[in-house]
Amino acid sequence: MKRTIAIVGASLAGLSAARALRDQSYDGTIIAIGAERHEPYDRPPLSKDFLTGAMAAADLALGAPDEDLDVQWRLGVPAVRLSAADRSITLADGDEIRVDGVIVATGSRARPLPGTGGLEGVHTLRTLDDAIALRSDLTAGRRLVVIGAGFIGAEVASSARSLDLDVTVVEALPTPLAGALGVEMGAICAGLHADHGVRLLTGVGVARLAGSSRVEAVELADGTRLPADVVVVGIGAQPNVEWLANSGLEIAGGVVTDATGATNLPGVVATGDCAVSYRPYTGASVRNEHWTHALEHPATAVATLLGSATAPRRPGSDVPYFWSDQYGVRIQFAGHREEGDPVRVVEGDPDQRSFLAVYERDGRPVAVLGLNQPRLFTRWRRQLRTPDQAALSAS
Repeated sequence: MKRTIAIVGASLAGLSAARALRDQSYDGTIIAIGAERHEPYDRPPLSKDFLTGAMAAADLALGAPDEDLDVQWRLGVPAVRLSAADRSITLADGDEIRVDGVIVATGSRARPLPGTGGLEGVHTLRTLDDAIALRSDLTAGRRLVVIGAGFIGAEVASSARSLDLDVTVVEALPTPLAGALGVEMGAICAGLHADHGVRLLTGVGVARLAGSSRVEAVELADGTRLPADVVVVGIGAQPNVEWLANSGLEIAGGVVTDATGATNLPGVVATGDCAVSYRPYTGASVRNEHWTHALEHPATAVATLLGSATAPRRPGSDVPYFWSDQYGVRIQFAGHREEGDPVRVVEGDPDQRSFLAVYERDGRPVAVLGLNQPRLFTRWRRQLRTPDQAALSAS
């Protein structure tokens, strides 16, 4: 019987793991260790309503006011070492915690742009503190350059434009979001920038940021110089797994697990976006950074750790799903596309930024994309979750 379980990571995946432990009748000690000083909070609004001032920090809290999980929170002190031999966790303040089971949910951090350390006005966005710092810099009339046109970059650009900043987005790829959505649909979503007066430059990298103490311009590889009062770097994230060096855990772009969260070490599971997990729907091991995965997968990892006979799964929870809100448009995607999968619009009009598109492979649907089509998207997403994919064609 495991009498003490440590959850390393106190964001959504960590909180979901704590809830799952209690839901699965675990009555032992739970210790939750978090590098940030804040209690678990919701990250998606950081690039949207929190930046615009529509939400306050208190509105982001994930814990319910009357929720009592009986968790010992150790916040503001990151874990720096895991010893598999005696199953102990060492914290940055020198404390050592011995446990019977470990749930690794340390998440990821924003990838910085090399050579920009110490330059004022340059931001990444991953944490509440990041968002607080960025929000104070988003003053109307200022010139913002966003480096990276992925979902975070696009959402920041959208929020900043609503605050009346002059916004330019720079993307090294020829088409933003092509990896996730494909070139055709990526180009349609990228058109939202131009619709709202945001300049989008694609197919060009950043050479350097100019400025002495504060950023003054972004210089591109083709020689273009973009004056900038504020810069946001949105070039991806990297998993927080350095503290696991020499632990014996298999690390390959994240903590390697199977579909249930099991690692190569007994008594240690991993979940959330620090884990590279096998996904039956995609047939591959991937690191999933999306909110829904961090909400749902910890219950499976907890069942694995506790040795439950059958790991609980929500129907179809293996089907990847993510969403993004940009310029008043809700973008939703479910499934998994691969290069060469044809896509067709089955409802609506891309020019009106309201449509639903279906990706197919070998004559069957494998993914759906919706822009401002929440009801229709939900219906198709549910059908993707069923074993009988043929049911989609009959909708």
